[in-house]
Amino acid sequence: MKILLIYPEFPKTFWSFHYALKFIRKRSAFPPLGLLTVASMLPRSWELRLVDMNVRPLSSKDLAWGDYAFVSAMTAQRASSKSVIARCREADVKVVAGGPLFVSEMDAFPLVDHFILNEAEITLPPFLEDLSAGNAKRIYQTDSFPDIQEAPIPKWELLDMKRYASMNIQFSRGCPFNCDFCNVTALFGRKPRIKNAAQIIAELDKLYHLGWRQSVFFVDDNFIGDKRYLKNELLPALIAWQEGKRKIPFYTEASINLADDPTLMNLMVEAGFDAVFVGIETPSEVGLAECSKTQNKNRDLVGSVKRMQRAGLQVQAGFIVGFDSDTASIFQRQMDFIQQSGIVTAMVGILQAPPGTRLFERLKNEGRIASESSGDNVDGTTNIVTRMPPELLLEGYRNLLAHLYAPRQYYQRIGTLLKEYKNPATRRVKGQSQLRALFLSTFRFGFLEKGRRHYWKLMAWTAFKRPALLRLAVTLSIYGHHFRKTSRLHVAQGPFKT
Repeated sequence: MKILLIYPEFPKTFWSFHYALKFIRKRSAFPPLGLLTVASMLPRSWELRLVDMNVRPLSSKDLAWGDYAFVSAMTAQRASSKSVIARCREADVKVVAGGPLFVSEMDAFPLVDHFILNEAEITLPPFLEDLSAGNAKRIYQTDSFPDIQEAPIPKWELLDMKRYASMNIQFSRGCPFNCDFCNVTALFGRKPRIKNAAQIIAELDKLYHLGWRQSVFFVDDNFIGDKRYLKNELLPALIAWQEGKRKIPFYTEASINLADDPTLMNLMVEAGFDAVFVGIETPSEVGLAECSKTQNKNRDLVGSVKRMQRAGLQVQAGFIVGFDSDTASIFQRQMDFIQQSGIVTAMVGILQAPPGTRLFERLKNEGRIASESSGDNVDGTTNIVTRMPPELLLEGYRNLLAHLYAPRQYYQRIGTLLKEYKNPATRRVKGQSQLRALFLSTFRFGFLEKGRRHYWKLMAWTAFKRPALLRLAVTLSIYGHHFRKTSRLHVAQGPFKT
């Protein structure tokens, strides 16, 4: 049996880093971890070919080779998924589909032959058994959650690793919190399920054996869901694994209460973590209460961010405008908060209601679901009827992005971070791509772009005051180029879309 493992193309989103990747000659930020894990669950006698369309196109030769196409996708990949499935049908290649897009929108894909929904550790084995017997059903789904300590090591050898900026692994699934707009608990539950330390070390060993020396992203929706295991087992194991190596940088996602635990932060930094994404959403206490973001309420959010930065964790964060309680003042409040906190990678989006969330159900009952969710956090769209007049919301959103990513404000924010940020224990491996990025970014931002005065001011200050962080300053400057290009692409022109 010949199997095509197809990952559809992402649009140019905030997290695609499309315009930044060009500086280091990479094609994609991350590989398709779900498909690589599924690949390890398939019969060893099957021939496998990975086609990550973010790295290379799906060719007619690929389709002529394959007997089945296993397609996995997120909501933002909807358009590409439909095109891929149509091409497979035309080539008489049967399609097996899974992933968040198909869990929430199965009915929108009538050309799919078989759906493997929810978590594959449960739903894939019966499909494979039925397929072998010649009586495979169309839908395999479950309400149960598997023990991920039985999950196999992803089949990274299918990758052309040099095309990617980072690798990714998963330690846990599920989140103890239940934010109104988030579908993580619907997909993976509220009780975090974890892999054991030996599994994670085995995965890292395989990546290292395959030659990987760059950053690794722990894709957990909340890495600190089981703090006791982290402190007593995983982080000590990671610290031991890093010994004798040029420390590989790790980064992940966590809730804001990480800032309340200095011991945990210090262990994470010692283990190699140098950045963490946090869902802050809004500085408005009323907005936080509205979306059930209980972990963010009644705290000094800026102070929490600063504590993480001083521990050695660069804080990246997500923000939302368009809550029912938001007024016209929210745009300036968001801008002031982001600038003051020194959160350079600040993803600000208009509120959307993904299927499966409590927000979606509530607004559906109120008759306020206007369309399907785009799955893109910063494309200037929403699928809900907002309380704030749409024209006011879009104008405020556009102005916020224009100021947030403008060179003066952006480079100031990098400087604010660098004043607080503890020198990381990790040292990223240098190579030709990094030298090329340094040359290209200096030429572009220092001589061609309008904000060059602010760029040189930041670089001069960093070189004299925090020279160990000069590489980080360059990297974040390149990110800013991507953020400006992406925000202009989506929201600088055109009508407000719902």
